[in-house]
Amino acid sequence: MLEKYIEKKLVAEVKKMGGIAAKFVSPGLDGMPDRLVLLPYGKMAFVELKAPGKKPRLLQIRRIKQLQKLGFTCYVIDDVEQIGGILGEINNSL
Repeated sequence: MLEKYIEKKLVAEVKKMGGIAAKFVSPGLDGMPDRLVLLPYGKMAFVELKAPGKKPRLLQIRRIKQLQKLGFTCYVIDDVEQIGGILGEINNSL
């Protein structure tokens, strides 16, 4: 299974929930997560997508930790089976 397949599934599931999974591109700020998930009622999180079994690069890990230190929620998804649970967490967050 490719990362692209997982990404398509995430985008489709977010859309079903009435949200947006924006492709996040940040020129000049490397290592940012792939998607910014925006759900109804102001729920949001950054999501880094990986092929099954693959791990984020060191720069990506550092960027995720930086975002978390700023109070943002970040997830790494490497399996389509994780999508439902993670979207549930985002949706149920305060």
